[in-house]
Amino acid sequence: MSDSYYELVDADHPVGERFAATDLVRSTWSADIQHGAPVSALLVRALERCAPRQDARLSRVLVDLLGGVPADGDLWVRSWVERPGRQIELVMAEMLAPHRQGEPRAVARASGWRFATLDTTEVAGAPVPPLRPLSEARSRDLKKDWDRNYVHSLDWRWLTEPLCEGPGESWIRPEVDLVAGEAMTPLQRLFAVADDANGIGTKLDIRRWTFMNTDLAVHVYRVPAGEWIGIRAQTHYGPDGVGTTVGALFDGDGAVGSIQQSVLVRPMPGR
Repeated sequence: MSDSYYELVDADHPVGERFAATDLVRSTWSADIQHGAPVSALLVRALERCAPRQDARLSRVLVDLLGGVPADGDLWVRSWVERPGRQIELVMAEMLAPHRQGEPRAVARASGWRFATLDTTEVAGAPVPPLRPLSEARSRDLKKDWDRNYVHSLDWRWLTEPLCEGPGESWIRPEVDLVAGEAMTPLQRLFAVADDANGIGTKLDIRRWTFMNTDLAVHVYRVPAGEWIGIRAQTHYGPDGVGTTVGALFDGDGAVGSIQQSVLVRPMPGR
């Protein structure tokens, strides 16, 4: 892959690893801010690389977007072990960007519970109806509707029609690197698309409403295999401008995890 979401500029910067973002991080809401998916994936990269262990893996990752993450300018990412432990650890990561006077401030944070692993094959399973196969999905060619942004980094195939009555379903494959020259890990690949659950599950017309999520909480009970990630999601809307997206995540062998997102619902300006 020649394209990527980020380029590593300085691995040893005192604030943290310094990155530059490419156009492929740009949000569909505004070209000035980043889509939540690349941000989430880069934070997961930091969590995975923090005091790494061969005998443990991330179980739950919570990402909080502390505002619009700027798409231009320097970015720094740093991580630390918040709560060490032999069987259970809590690891943290944050992304920083320049504030008004140029000093870095946090724009996104992630926490991850890391569990020691052992063989539980005999009880493995998830009673979640599988997605229909990729062969039944079709492309909606979303790239034609946008200037170069996050959508242009994906092969996105839909199993359901937009704004359908039930949950929305899609298969998605990132077509670029997370960091230039690096192969994505399975969890980085998962988080490079998990934030799309909000868009897949929405029942709102994007021409009339905005529906931006401020977070994502992902529980992973099986590490995904393969390049394609499946998402089944549905958003529930309250009467006061607040919604919640609830979804399941898949690979070709079945369900691998679940996701929830908080959603801020507002009329499109000018409507």
